[in-house]
Amino acid sequence: MHVVTLIPGDGIGPEITKSVTDIFAAAQVPVQWEEQNAGQTTFDQSGELIPTALLKSLEKNKVGLKGPLTTPVGKGFRSINITLRQKYDLYQNVRPAKTTPGIKSRYEGIDLVLFRENTEGLYSGLEVYDERLGIADSFNRITVEGSRKICRAAFAYAAKHGRKKVTLAHKANILKMAGTLMLNACKEAANEFPHIVFEDKIIDNMCMQLVNKPEQFDVVVTTNLFGDILSDLCAGLVGGLGVVSGANIGDNMAIFEAVHGSAPDIAGQGKANPTALLRSALMMLHYLGEHAKADQIEKALEATLLHPEQCTGDLGGRASTSEFAQHIIDKL
Repeated sequence: MHVVTLIPGDGIGPEITKSVTDIFAAAQVPVQWEEQNAGQTTFDQSGELIPTALLKSLEKNKVGLKGPLTTPVGKGFRSINITLRQKYDLYQNVRPAKTTPGIKSRYEGIDLVLFRENTEGLYSGLEVYDERLGIADSFNRITVEGSRKICRAAFAYAAKHGRKKVTLAHKANILKMAGTLMLNACKEAANEFPHIVFEDKIIDNMCMQLVNKPEQFDVVVTTNLFGDILSDLCAGLVGGLGVVSGANIGDNMAIFEAVHGSAPDIAGQGKANPTALLRSALMMLHYLGEHAKADQIEKALEATLLHPEQCTGDLGGRASTSEFAQHIIDKL
């Protein structure tokens, strides 16, 4: 039995979380949930954005599943997500993007995975403001160690999962030092995995290539800011943030999450689509070695997506959140 920290989150978070736990229960997945929350709802109740009890739970269980969180404006943290990533060195942000029958998109044949460095770059939080001059400086901190870790993780994933190519997206033509660190780190990793094809592309060209011919890419690795942008772009290629999974993985801990927002405007109305959180939970099962259960639920989800009338409104159907989940359960 795997004990997993469950963070329902804010807005639609509790609704989509319940769908996932109901599906897992029906599939008899060997997971025991330990619920602890964070975000706006928790702050309103206790005055804490990230309660100590949550941190202790994550540190004990080493695995978490997180719904969307709202960070209150002006309440101390730049982002709860960034805080957790940096505190536990969850340096890999892993975002698969794959076209799925039943989900409308402009493309076919996309099956790529993006590795985004998750703790450094322009999101390091190193900023200085000179009020006298009216100048704000944000430091794009890139380290040799951080670059090596994320590049090697991308190549190791490619090797483990039978992927054939790793593409680095960078700006080393302009950012001569920071960009070159990542480029050199990927070259080192490529030497360690000589059977994996390695290529690099300038970030602006990469964006054009993703829109023009996304099926050419397999595994993509990049820095924090570029990865933040590219991962959402890739989600848009295959149906949007409501249908893609996400994971924050370190050497000793992993937190899996829906990457869309908390959507407070539809909270409590039964309109929310649980697919992104469910797929993130399936990534978690693969991480835990429960491959058969993950595949069983994925097949039931895909079978449901082939029937738009059984899906939520954003997927062209009329089903409520709980009804959508029940249709998946019926196909297990």
